[in-house]
Amino acid sequence: MNEPQVWTLIGVFAAALFGVITLVATMFVRVIRSEIGGLRGEIIAELAGVNRRIDALDRDVQALVKHTFGIDRG
Repeated sequence: MNEPQVWTLIGVFAAALFGVITLVATMFVRVIRSEIGGLRGEIIAELAGVNRRIDALDRDVQALVKHTFGIDRG
């Protein structure tokens, strides 16, 4: 354990291991951010569709109220 080559190899392997862990962690964070961004876009699109459906339903209910009771609630 006193040989300089042993300590050099230990240092090289430690640096390589640290570099690989850093690289994997960075890539993992990028993938997670990308997936969250895609999910955010899907949720926003879905909520816009729900909002359109609610608007259409509100318009239909107003037309029914006006037709049935002769009341204009606009």
